[in-house]
This record gives sequence, C-alpha cells and structure tokens, in this order.
Amino acid sequence: MAVALKLYDLSGRDERLRFSPFCWRVRMALAHKGLEFTAVAWRFLDKQALEFADYDKVPVLCDGEQVVTDSFAIMRYLDKTYPESPVLGEGLSYQRVLLFKYFVERSVNPAIFRTIATDLLAAVHPDDRGYFRETREARFGCTLEEFQQPEQGKKQLHQVLAPVRDLLADSAFLDGDAPAGSDYLLFGSMMWAHVVSKQALVEPGDPVDKWFKRMLNVHDGAASQALTVRDI
Repeated sequence: MAVALKLYDLSGRDERLRFSPFCWRVRMALAHKGLEFTAVAWRFLDKQALEFADYDKVPVLCDGEQVVTDSFAIMRYLDKTYPESPVLGEGLSYQRVLLFKYFVERSVNPAIFRTIATDLLAAVHPDDRGYFRETREARFGCTLEEFQQPEQGKKQLHQVLAPVRDLLADSAFLDGDAPAGSDYLLFGSMMWAHVVSKQALVEPGDPVDKWFKRMLNVHDGAASQALTVRDI
C-alpha cells in the first residue's frame, strides 16, 4: 500500500543530526511497520512551521490530510490506521506499555539529561541555543553546566534500569523475541544520548548495552546509520 507520510523531526547544528527521543520512538515505530516516510527537519524556534498542527513541538506526523501530534499518540494512531505488526497492542498490553512510557519519561529521561545536558546544548543549532538554555535553566533553576553531573546521572540511570537489566538478562528484547513498543520507548531515550554525546550511559557488556546494540541493527539497521556527534 502506497503511503505519503511526513514526519517533522528535530534537527541540530547539522541538519542531519536528529536527536529527539520522542521522534526516535516514532521513527522506530514506522520502521517496525515497514512504512516509508519523509523526514522534515525542524528546529526549536521554527514554531511557525507547525502552526498548521496547532502544536509547537515535534514529532508531528502528517498522513495525507490527517495530522497527529505527540509521539505516543502517533504510535497509537499507527496501530489503528496500519494494524499489521502492532507496536503498542490493545487491552492489557496497551496498559502495560503506557505504564512503561511513564517510567521512561519520569525516571529514565531525567537521569539521561543530567548526564548529557551540555552535550545536548552543543548539538543544538547555534541559533536555538539561547532558547534552549533559557527554557531548560528556567525549568531546573540552575545553569546547564551546574545541572550536568555525569557520574550522578549514570548512577541514577543504573539504579532506575535495574528491572530492565534483569529482564534483558533473559530476553533479547523488552517485548520478547522481537522489539515492539516498550523497546522503542526506551531506545528513543538511549538514542537521544547516543546521537549527541560520546559518553557511554551504561557499561560495555551490560545487558542494556547489548540490547541497545541489537536495537541499532533491527529493521535493516534503521538507526545504525544515524549521524552522531562522532561523525561531525
């Protein structure tokens, strides 16, 4: 079936540098379903470009005349519109992946941000850095330099990922023998750091590290060819 999907996706100092954790979860969901799409580079201050969506952040998915905002809502939309190869599922499966979404956003993401805050600032387009710094420092009540505490962030991440590590010790993916919604939610956040920072979030050989490397190569390496700061 021919599709005409367009994904507005956050870009950085190099237009090819795509680092949004929320956009990456959608990218992986699209790859999961084998759906081709066009990625449209968007930057923090380019609010006017999203006026049509009545939204001021990405991801935004356009499917013909249908416009969907918010990464999890987009994943839900893809399941309902393109039901083959479900990402989130229904009923109990959906409730459980919804719980995991909150876990990633409330526990994992803060630990990662504390680890990579200034790396992230450096990855942002120069024209957007003032906005990025102002908004994030207002949120945290301190400078990004003060907020970034890599060792503290990694220790915090190690603790919150304990149940994930236990699961991955016996399972190739969070959702079993093949990746699905829970994998893409966590992978999006790990990819966030992988793209903008040279720091390793977890130790080599850790079950989470092995899982991340597997995830880079799923769906014909959909994520493995992504530009990172190592390439610039």
